[in-house]
Amino acid sequence: MARDRRRSLVRRVILRDRAAEIDEVRIAEALRQLRHHGKATLHDRLHRVRMALGLAVQAGLAAGLSWLAAHELLGNPQPVFAPISAVGTLAVSVGQRFRRTMELIVGVAVGVAVGDFLIYLLGTGPWQLGLVVTLAILLTIFAGASVAIVIQAAATAVLIVTLSPSTENLEIPRFVDAFVGGGIALLVTAILLPLNPLRIINRAARPALDLLADQLDAAAEALRNRDREKAQRALERLRNNQDELSTFTEAIEGAKETAMLSPARWHRRDELTHYAEAADPLDRAMRNAGTLIRRAVTLIEDEEPVPESMPDALAHLAESVRLLKHEFAVGEEPEQARERALRAVSEAGRAYADGVGFSGSVVVAQVRTTASDLMVASGLTQEEANRGVRQSFGDLDRPRDAGERSDAPRPPATPPLG
Repeated sequence: MARDRRRSLVRRVILRDRAAEIDEVRIAEALRQLRHHGKATLHDRLHRVRMALGLAVQAGLAAGLSWLAAHELLGNPQPVFAPISAVGTLAVSVGQRFRRTMELIVGVAVGVAVGDFLIYLLGTGPWQLGLVVTLAILLTIFAGASVAIVIQAAATAVLIVTLSPSTENLEIPRFVDAFVGGGIALLVTAILLPLNPLRIINRAARPALDLLADQLDAAAEALRNRDREKAQRALERLRNNQDELSTFTEAIEGAKETAMLSPARWHRRDELTHYAEAADPLDRAMRNAGTLIRRAVTLIEDEEPVPESMPDALAHLAESVRLLKHEFAVGEEPEQARERALRAVSEAGRAYADGVGFSGSVVVAQVRTTASDLMVASGLTQEEANRGVRQSFGDLDRPRDAGERSDAPRPPATPPLG
């Protein structure tokens, strides 16, 4: 009995020590992930600050100048609306500032008209304020106005109703301030502090392109190691790409506007064409890469064959994205990015020839399609990109050699062209 007790005690001590070791490993891994997440979050926040720094300086300068113009030049003792209009023009609709200025003015007109009319009929008070705001919103929506006009009309109606009892002749200064603020904002953007449009786009494009390249690399590694969880994480990360894409698209619009408004940036117009034309094919490349990785997950789950050249094809696609980012940033013709995209197609052709399953054939097809998208983003036409993809993939429907065994496995039907 004593011997059994000692054995039981030793067993419990061993199990407890093993559990403690496992706990230490888990805690260490959790701390490592937290540190990595903290660094990534800090990096993302600093990147957002750098992206917004130029706009913040523009908005500050425009607010100060619009206040000075309305107060010192036009004699408005309380030019509150001028800096508000200036900041609203700059900060709300980057790339649409002409339109934003007009929306401010139209919204002010609607709010003033509705507010004055109802004050004349009903007087002022809380229920009158609610009615004025409701009617201003419904009127602008009925007229088919944008969200910005609706918000501006409602805000102006609130100001008219709440300030009219204590401030006389508010309507004209409100109009003037809207003109002054919007005009000063455009002046700052075009003349006083025009941003470098290419720098704006390069900074905005980096997160989107890095995201695409990193997830393609992760998917390639997942295929090599048949790591289903790693492939799934890459898929989920790539699906959550709307912030990066919207930032990139907005930056293109803002850069085009800067190049149009600012005489100092007119010489940049031709260089911006590459980015403007690349936005749509890069969006398609993101979507097609998502389909590719989703099929890679299924391929691993179904234990289909993974030829060695298949993950190599994905790695070449990732490198093509990085080269495209670099060559765009330095203003070079993206020849290296095109060459690497075609190499990815060639590796996919080898994988297809070695024999793949159903999901594998879809992965091969999506390599071709994604490569075609990247080549179109590099400046080629769709026809030129497709021709290059066909040539690099090779003729894999050729007849068998005479000595080839009739029962040898064959790959599925040729995947669709990119």
